[in-house]
Amino acid sequence: MASHKPKLREKSEAHEEEEEYETPSNYELERLLTHGSVAFTRVNEVWPNILIGDEDTAQKRYGLQKMGVTHVLNAAEGLRNGVSTGASYYSDLGLQYYGIEAEDIPSFNLSQFFFPAAEYIQQVLGNPQNKLLVHCVMGRSRSATLVLAYLMIQEKMTLVEAINHVKRKRRILPNWGFLKQLRELDMFLQEKKRDNTESETL
Repeated sequence: MASHKPKLREKSEAHEEEEEYETPSNYELERLLTHGSVAFTRVNEVWPNILIGDEDTAQKRYGLQKMGVTHVLNAAEGLRNGVSTGASYYSDLGLQYYGIEAEDIPSFNLSQFFFPAAEYIQQVLGNPQNKLLVHCVMGRSRSATLVLAYLMIQEKMTLVEAINHVKRKRRILPNWGFLKQLRELDMFLQEKKRDNTESETL
């Protein structure tokens, strides 16, 4: 009987840690993003078959082919917002394109694209042969924010877990407005998770 007690205590402690998670403040998130991050490079694979890259990476079409990229998600579509590629830019290579017109300013509502982009990424990754480049101009704010949202929505990570995972692979820095929107997503998803857990125990 005694041998079961430590296991029960471990389960209890793990449950308490899960209950205690709270979405950090913007200030804490900015510290988390800048502490212990890797050096900046043009493109990095941050999740199996998901690359985050910059404008230069996106515009080097044959470079994408060499990397095995099959799909491109441009989080800075249009001349006004940053990168003017588009579906026709890649059509002769057979690359599939998805564009989002987003500005890298704190007041822009990028959260309206969190769930559609996450669903698109999930569909792309449904085929293990596919490889997706998510990019904006620098590959640090808009594109990184959408990938973080994907990891939270589809891979069930907390915002802290998503940031810690991505920053080990790539130097990212969403603007403070996007961080605020990610915080709101994190709180929404954590509340939903608690509600589901409570309904399962009833």
